[in-house]
Amino acid sequence: MPNIVTDTSTLTHASPSAIEKARAGYDDWRASRLTGVTAPAGNLALIETRWLADGDTTTLEEALAGHPDTVTATELTRRNLDTGEPERGIRLWDSQSPAIRAFETIEAYPFDPAWVIEAVFTPVSEERTIPFEHIRDNGLTRDLVVPGDISFELDGVAYTLSAFDDDGTLLLVFGDPTTGADGDDGTYASGRFLFVEREGDRAVLDFNRAFVPPCGFSDQYNCPLPPRNNRFAVPVRAGEKRVVLRDRTAH
Repeated sequence: MPNIVTDTSTLTHASPSAIEKARAGYDDWRASRLTGVTAPAGNLALIETRWLADGDTTTLEEALAGHPDTVTATELTRRNLDTGEPERGIRLWDSQSPAIRAFETIEAYPFDPAWVIEAVFTPVSEERTIPFEHIRDNGLTRDLVVPGDISFELDGVAYTLSAFDDDGTLLLVFGDPTTGADGDDGTYASGRFLFVEREGDRAVLDFNRAFVPPCGFSDQYNCPLPPRNNRFAVPVRAGEKRVVLRDRTAH
């Protein structure tokens, strides 16, 4: 665990060109997020994740029986934590789900150039896995491939973060003092996600694009939680905060 740092003015900022690129694309990113979560297969559309017993041959058409035309079905797989064997599942998506109808916005901090950070990516010689606890696994862990270390400095103190391989993209799961906090600075209670831009041994962490994970929109997702080394002592006041519904509840 790195030493505690409380002064964000000492962040190792990115280059001016990287900051300008991040700023230029921020409004489009915000708009795409608000559109994406309400799409027919967006985060708010997921109404059911059903894991099938071994030998269950339920088809997608059978899973849709009794549902309106607004519902579609897809398949997914995971590793069973008890047996280690692949497990088949079916997800149902409703383009007119109650969550979509109630959605108002995703609260976010204003863009802050101080939270665009240069980092060094150091690949590992062999595939490395790190155990990630998931929100719906009752304290058990799943080993995810972490292809390298992401390192940078805060006030001269070295930090090393673990981002796992999410279909070819580095995904950072992190927490900080805003996680689950009350008030205007509070963010989603289980942590936030951030896609890491990487080119060779260089990485840019634009925390302005930190986002509420899928489980913040539907309890039918099983999101990974931040490992210990991805928990910051300094508040990360950048990126998305929480989902807001039309009755003004936030979660």
